[in-house]
Amino acid sequence: MAILKILQYPDERLHKVARKVERVDEATRRLARDMAETMYAAPGVGLAATQVDMHIQVIVVDVSETHNQLKIFINPEIIAFSGEEESEEGCLSVPGIYEKVRRAEKVTVRALDEKGEPFTLEAEGYLAVCIQHEIDHLRGKVFVEYLSQLKQIRLRAKLKKRLRETM
Repeated sequence: MAILKILQYPDERLHKVARKVERVDEATRRLARDMAETMYAAPGVGLAATQVDMHIQVIVVDVSETHNQLKIFINPEIIAFSGEEESEEGCLSVPGIYEKVRRAEKVTVRALDEKGEPFTLEAEGYLAVCIQHEIDHLRGKVFVEYLSQLKQIRLRAKLKKRLRETM
């Protein structure tokens, strides 16, 4: 397994729309394992293939405290949602930034697992938020794009300044 490089916002590659996985094979499973290792090392609770510059529909999620409940979603699709909640989100592609985002409280997602078998999962609370956040990445959307234009402008300036300071 390998630790992959996570793209940092506002990298334009984060806005690429991921294509469906045509066939779940060993390369897909290896990518999912590498993404999980990267997510745990970061540390984070979710990661989309888009964030590691692989533009296919694969996400990994583990919101457990013990990091032993990894969920792999290939070609995930939200087929139902209900309720609404606002919660603070962060992102491995936008390190150190946390903002409140409004999302569905409950979702039903349909996807393929690492064996290519279809499954459906009902999720609520933090897991539902995480799934929605990662699926947004597959659609080329970063959570900060839910914020007001003013907040987005300030955020970009802050991140550019941070980047200059590390060079």
